[in-house]
Amino acid sequence: MKQTAATRRTGEQLREKLGYILLFEVSDPRLDLVTLTGAEVSVDRTYARVYVSCDPERYGEVLEALESARGRIRSLLARSLDWRVVPELDFRIDRSTDEAEAIARALENVPATMGVEKDEDGYPVTTDTAEGPTDSAADQEAHLDD
Repeated sequence: MKQTAATRRTGEQLREKLGYILLFEVSDPRLDLVTLTGAEVSVDRTYARVYVSCDPERYGEVLEALESARGRIRSLLARSLDWRVVPELDFRIDRSTDEAEAIARALENVPATMGVEKDEDGYPVTTDTAEGPTDSAADQEAHLDD
């Protein structure tokens, strides 16, 4: 959906009103610990896509609860908003927090190769071995020229 400054403002207004409605006026226990992460409103305000976040195990039941309460939520929105048209609501799960958590977990498991000292090109710096020192890159290039 195309977003302009005006539609972003109306989306924020819608998100705040929906948050109040879900918190205080809809008493469905399946909607406990649900977070509204965003709302996109069409330019003519007839359609709104609302993003919600919750535990991954509860995606199905939260969407089911929101679908069953959609009519009540729209009627409460009509009373609280001063818009001429109340948008049709499309609830979607926002999985960005799940992805961020997966990335954070992946960053905790640092591979052993990350601790190896590297030169400016990103190659491991060679150290002395039991056989003796290794040739430097300049020495190797000199041997190639011979």
